[in-house]
Amino acid sequence: MSSIKIQNIYYMLAYAFRVLNEKGYGKIATENFNHMAELCAAILSKGISNQIKRGLGREYIRKRDSLSSPHGKMNITASVKQQSLLQKRLICEFDEFSENAYMNQILKTTAWVLIRSADVSFERKRALKKLMLYFQKIDILEPQVICWSGICYHRNNATYKMLINICYLVIHGLLLSEQTGEQKLSEYADDQSMHRLYEKFILEYYRYHYPELKASSSYIEWDMEGNMINFLPAMKTDITLQYKNDVLIIDAKYYQKTMQLNTLYDSRTLHSHNLYQIFTYVKNKEAKTVGAVSGALLYAKTDEVITPNEDYVISGNRISIKTLDLNADFSAIKMQLDELVGKFFSMKPRNELGR
Repeated sequence: MSSIKIQNIYYMLAYAFRVLNEKGYGKIATENFNHMAELCAAILSKGISNQIKRGLGREYIRKRDSLSSPHGKMNITASVKQQSLLQKRLICEFDEFSENAYMNQILKTTAWVLIRSADVSFERKRALKKLMLYFQKIDILEPQVICWSGICYHRNNATYKMLINICYLVIHGLLLSEQTGEQKLSEYADDQSMHRLYEKFILEYYRYHYPELKASSSYIEWDMEGNMINFLPAMKTDITLQYKNDVLIIDAKYYQKTMQLNTLYDSRTLHSHNLYQIFTYVKNKEAKTVGAVSGALLYAKTDEVITPNEDYVISGNRISIKTLDLNADFSAIKMQLDELVGKFFSMKPRNELGR
């Protein structure tokens, strides 16, 4: 991947998780960060501080202990084996409503990863250490075995969502490039976390700045006869924008390489499966839609010399292949996203971030 300006990571997170636009995070937006780890430490420090003020989340945790005043489920067999009856105590199993919840364990684990990082300043480390005084009764996990897929969000823990996603970015190993103020994903970490952030940023950007558009990540029905669709893959778009009857389907791509190379002829072409995919989405959506349906592949810019920036009309549908430079000033990123929508819907953004 091409290097990504650290400040742009903040903006992407700000759109993806609107909580960063709330009062208290404003100072972070004005700071300059030389390292990704430093930015994550700043956001976590403020976010954990806010969570402590709200109260750390609690959950019921199964415990087993030797008690003189039994409660819960008494384990007589274990009590006999451990001879706890001689001390007039019983081994009991019970649920305790504790702050040693899994999400708090992830926050503490990530905080200590950042505290040990050479890329985090002394001031940030000191701030995180002070916050960890409130986590003394909370366990530290092995970062490699955190079960991210098992985390469920609901009304009582919704404030943790942004913080846990920051923890995911940290734990999955964001490494820095040699250029100051930029970073690259490490070779051992996959691009899934940044790909999801990239998709979410684009979707939320259009939701916020273009409220008249219906922006969503939606499923497309196959245009086929009969109901035998058991073996057909589901078609879910990254971003679908709809205004009245017209539709624009955007497929966000975050790859190491955006072009495929034919070494025999020294030629470069678009990845065929990406083009086939967006074309399939467009044609199947068109069959169920009254208005015009268009498509766009939006690649995150790589270090390649040649990057796609093309517009086509294929089988009567407009298909654009564009590249978004995440290392440019954010004003340039906004301009390109606005131009994309302006080309298909002839409209301008209405809202400004943070207002």
